[in-house]
This record gives sequence, structure tokens and C-alpha cells, in this order.
Amino acid sequence: MVFKNYRTNIIIRVILLAVTFFLFFFVINNKLYLTSAMILIAAGIQIYAMIRYMDKINRELASFLESIRFSDFTRSYEIKGFGAQFSEVYKAFNEVIDDFQKVRAEKEEHYQYLQSIVRNIDVSVIAYLPDGKIEMINTAAKKLFRQGSIQNINKLSTLSPELVETLLHIKPGEIRIVKVQDEDDLMQLAISASDFKIKNKVIILATIKNIQDVLDNQETEAWQKLIRVLTHEIMNSVTPISSLSATLDSMLKEHISGKGEEAAMDKETLNEAIQAIQTINKRSTGLLHFVNTYRNLTRIPKPDFRIIPLESVFKSISHLMENELIKKGIRLEIEVEPPSLELSLDEKLIEQVLINLIQNSIKALEETSDPVIKIRGFISRRGRPTIQVIDNGMGILKEVLDKIFIPFFTTRPSGSGIGLSLSRQILRLHGGTITAKSEPDKETTFTMTF
Repeated sequence: MVFKNYRTNIIIRVILLAVTFFLFFFVINNKLYLTSAMILIAAGIQIYAMIRYMDKINRELASFLESIRFSDFTRSYEIKGFGAQFSEVYKAFNEVIDDFQKVRAEKEEHYQYLQSIVRNIDVSVIAYLPDGKIEMINTAAKKLFRQGSIQNINKLSTLSPELVETLLHIKPGEIRIVKVQDEDDLMQLAISASDFKIKNKVIILATIKNIQDVLDNQETEAWQKLIRVLTHEIMNSVTPISSLSATLDSMLKEHISGKGEEAAMDKETLNEAIQAIQTINKRSTGLLHFVNTYRNLTRIPKPDFRIIPLESVFKSISHLMENELIKKGIRLEIEVEPPSLELSLDEKLIEQVLINLIQNSIKALEETSDPVIKIRGFISRRGRPTIQVIDNGMGILKEVLDKIFIPFFTTRPSGSGIGLSLSRQILRLHGGTITAKSEPDKETTFTMTF
């Protein structure tokens, strides 16, 4: 008989068992062996029934735990037959199952959403194991490599062994450029990677982008800028030379042909010719200097890298520029954080860059009432050693800012326009970059990142 209350059910079953055993001992004392055997069988049946009744609860609990273990949230639990105590337990079971179903549905939605993004973005994405076995590859990667299905990175060796070597040995956070010749197409692939663990498996996630068009556009733009500068400088020198040489030619022809009037006139003509020759010589010398300066841009010595405390580099620059800064009334502030910060660099080349930047700041501070130059050394938020030269001078106009690193571009009549170009090349030889930002009449910052 199933009672509504589980506790009452157990108590009654225990009482019945107790009564049954009492009767068993009473009958056996009276030597009624057949009756005692029947009573003993009845007791066994009661014990078996009670055990099955209690095991039902255990089976339900085990079933619930297995549902969680194997993520099977399709079943529900009947809330009847065990009394109010177990109604609450089964209600909780069902609520937990419902919550797991919702969480699982949300995870599935997020998974499908991320899968859709990965499949449809125009950046090639490949997830693979360290041995090259591919776990996931998106549509963009298949199109890039013209492969319908790729099971292993090594299969790409027919396209480019260098690409396979890069993918298998690239370090997390590293960016590598690989040139791939695919029949008639030349690709410049920018590859970056990160790694993560899933179920004790290390998976490498690589993103690949063909930047050939971007590089071509940038190269074309750079050449156009350089040609404009070269054309401007050469024309500035050649135009007056051409004009003066034509005038000089005309004057000399007139003199030789006897069309000149008097000796005094001959002297005046001679003076004009001398002035023209001097002007031609001056402009020719200037043009020769320009060409030599341009040639110097391609002759930067190979850096001699040494690990040097940054503070010692700053102190050396401070001593070197001290007299000029005092004369101009400029305060120099030096900051290195941490003070023990060391960099692998060519000290002479980096000092040349710092001197050039400080000289530029000095000129920018000529009309500033409280001139300050600050040199900072620190580790950036991306973990890269960084040097900044900051001044509160007149600044750089926004439309000029993107041109200041172009060779021979200058806003000063006496400027050569190669200082910042040289600085950028020196930083590139150090594997770094130099950038500038400016708020006119407030602050200008040049940042060197290594």
C-alpha cells in the first residue's frame, strides 16, 4: 500500500516488521514450526518491499545526477506518491533541469552565433593542434588557399612550405609576414596566433590576412609622396639654373657677335655674367648637397645592439644638451619607470634620434613662456619598452602631422627635412616605431616604441 506521506509509510512498515518478528518469536517458542516459517517468509517479503520502496528514491536521485552528468535534460520528475517532503525535492529537481535546459539553449545559441561570425568574416581563421591537425577552418581561409577541405596544415606545403613552417612554429602574440606565390597571384600574408587549452588539448588559433593590396597602395602612396618632394626640390634648383644659363648664353652671343655697344657696356655685361655664374654655382651646389643628403638616408650603419640602462642614456643626453637648454631657458625633466629599465639598442643611434627630437622641441619652444621638455622611459600597457619626448611648444598642425616623416619635408626655412626620416629608419632597424601626436600650443609628444 502506498501512503501519501513517505515518513508515515516507513514508520508503518517498521511497526509491521516489528509485529511480524514478535509473532515469529512467539510462535517458535510454542514450537509451531510451520507457522513460524510462514511468518518468517512474510517478514522477508516485507523487508524486500521496504527496500524496493526506499531504493526508488535512490534510483530517482541517481537518475537526476546522471541527467546532469550526461547533459540529458529531456526528462521530468513526477511529484506524487511520496508526501510533501519529496514533493519539494522533486520540484527542485525539475527547476534545476529547467535551468540547465535554458543554460544549454543559451550556450548553443552563442555557439551558433560565434560559428556564424567565424564562417562569414573576411579574415581567414584556422584552429589547429601543434602537430598540424586542423580542428576548425572558416570559409575565408578555404577561399584564400583554394581548398575545399583541409585536414592538416601540412597539406598547404604544396602552396608554400614557408607558410606551413610559419603556422607550425609561430609563437602566441607574434605577427609574421609570409610571401606566397600562388601561380600568377602574389600574396603577402599577415599571420598572428594565440593558443588556449580545451580538455587538456593545446589549440592554436591563427588569423591570416592577405595585405598585398594594402601594401601596394601604401607603397604607391609613399613613392608618390617621395616623388613630389624630389620634384619640388629639384625644380626649385633647376628652374633658376635653366633661366640664368639661357640669359647668360644670350648675353655672351651678343658680345661675341659684336652687337655690344661700348666698353663700359662690356664691363656691365661681364658683371651680370659673373653674377649669373655665381648663382648657377650656388644652386648647383645646393642641388648636389640635396642629392648627397638623400644618399645619406640609405647609408645608416647597422645597429650595434647592447643592453643599456635607459637612465644612463637620458643622463648622457642631459649633459650633452645642458648648455643649450640653459641658454634658452628650457627646463628638462627626466623620468624612467622603473628606474632599472634596460633596453637592447645601439646607444649612438638612439642618442642621435633623441638629440634630433630635442632640437626640434627647442625650436618649437621659442615663443613659449614656460618652456619644458620631458623625456620619459617606461613599459607600455602592451608590455613594450617606450621612450617619449614631450614639449609644450607651438605644436604641429593636424594637416602637417602625417607628412613630417617624409624625407625632405620641412616647415622651417632652414630645415633639411631628413631628421625625422632618419629617426624613423633608425627605429625600424631596432624593430620599433616612432609616432607623433600634437595639440597645437599645448603639447606635442613623439613616442618611440621598441
